[in-house]
Amino acid sequence: MPFTSAHIPWFIDTKTKLRTSCGKEVGVWEFRHVADAKILSSWAKHFRNHYCLDTNIDKLRGKRTKQDYLNSIKLPSDSTNLGPAVRAGDFGEILVADYLQWILEYWVPRVRWGAKPTKDESPKGSDVIGFQIVEKGQISEKDVLAVFETKTKFSASKTNRLQDAVNDSAKDHLRIDESLNYIKQRLLEQGQDDQAEVVSRFQNPVDTPHKELYGAVALISDEFYDQNEIVNVDTGKIQRNGKVSEHPKRDRLSLLVIKGSDMMKLVHELYRRAADEA
Repeated sequence: MPFTSAHIPWFIDTKTKLRTSCGKEVGVWEFRHVADAKILSSWAKHFRNHYCLDTNIDKLRGKRTKQDYLNSIKLPSDSTNLGPAVRAGDFGEILVADYLQWILEYWVPRVRWGAKPTKDESPKGSDVIGFQIVEKGQISEKDVLAVFETKTKFSASKTNRLQDAVNDSAKDHLRIDESLNYIKQRLLEQGQDDQAEVVSRFQNPVDTPHKELYGAVALISDEFYDQNEIVNVDTGKIQRNGKVSEHPKRDRLSLLVIKGSDMMKLVHELYRRAADEA
């Protein structure tokens, strides 16, 4: 299997619950990664397959080596102006997709990162979308559509990244139709008709109602973690186009922080292994 959960035990729930200025609860998790070569290699393979399935790489790379193809065409760069930030952003999205799938038990289609026309740019649309079906083969009002926005802070910045995630999350209810259509289209192109049918179940909430969960996540390297910054997040004062408004799905919004040591160093190591071990 190209995807693995070997790194999931590194997610640790600290049981810490912060309270923001607007009264929302923020869960704090740690990602306690260690220098375990076996797990890192397995995780790098998992990571690489989000950009290019190992079963397809020989058909795509032409006369390039796998390593050169991945570094030159598919994986965000470590040295261009935008590359490192895109690396961090993609890493954060994929890690939250893993959290959503293996900790919260959602099905998360992995179609977003492999279709980027330019490697050093972030994909458009909602960051991470997951689906939870209560009973296989049945439609229930208890089925859940989860839409999460993620932001990373792996270098020095004065920006409140959890607030940025909240601000972007405020737009998700407007673009969910396009995001679902994109996922379904990609699945159909891959011949995954059964999975595309699961997405269809969530495209008509009037006739087939379901629950919604929205999420805003900040992934922060320990050296840049500031608890005061987290508690100053305000879901009732979303700054957009010079106007202040409340998050439209505030009652269904979950806030989360995932912190860990030397996160950017980990990001670069994972991308290195993804290419070198292909």
